[in-house]
Amino acid sequence: MKLSYDLHIHSCLSPCGDNDMLPSNIVGMAALKGLDVIAVTDHCSCLNCPAVAKLAEAYGITALFGMELTTEEEVHILCLFDRLEKAMDFGSYVRTQYLDIQNVPEIFGEQLIVDEDDNIIGKEDTLLINATQIGFEFVHGLTEEYGGIMIPAHVEKKANSLLANLGAVPEESRFTCFEMKHIGYRDEICEKHPYFRNCKMITNSDSHYLEYINEPVNFIEADEKSAQAVLKALKNINN
Repeated sequence: MKLSYDLHIHSCLSPCGDNDMLPSNIVGMAALKGLDVIAVTDHCSCLNCPAVAKLAEAYGITALFGMELTTEEEVHILCLFDRLEKAMDFGSYVRTQYLDIQNVPEIFGEQLIVDEDDNIIGKEDTLLINATQIGFEFVHGLTEEYGGIMIPAHVEKKANSLLANLGAVPEESRFTCFEMKHIGYRDEICEKHPYFRNCKMITNSDSHYLEYINEPVNFIEADEKSAQAVLKALKNINN
């Protein structure tokens, strides 16, 4: 079945995310727009995923769970999981790989942890937009270990992307899906880097504000409307 999606959305936990990006507002906007599947992917943290899980179930929206990981090379990677507990376990591991740099809310923005009723239940003090100590070469194995998938984010961007920061797709790469913000560059990217030809491509909003969450214009074919089926579809090569 064809499912509309937006799998790269930042909540108020990301320092660059607007404080109106509460899980309740994100899921409500996704429902209003008619999206089938969403993922809230904050920088290097899954701590707002529990609220998203409860709200998505209430609204009848399928949710994947995860984060936008920053590797030690400052490459951004979507790490997605079909089970909340696996995402939270992955997030706990990533937390052990943080650099000890504190957030300055006046400069970078607050990093709010909230529940499904919009109550602020905590703040993340470590600056989440920093690189972790996890190298790109280890991300595929780590996400597989926790039952998830790695998706190099916005590969055509001139900063914080696989191609901008590493210059090419490493020979040992095993990822099978990648993200482009502007899909018009796909042919050019695939010509220069043939590895991408055998991967699934997705495109997301990378939204930091409610109004920029995608309309239902991008679709993925899955066996059913479930997180497990969507993750399976993302992992499939040449699909």
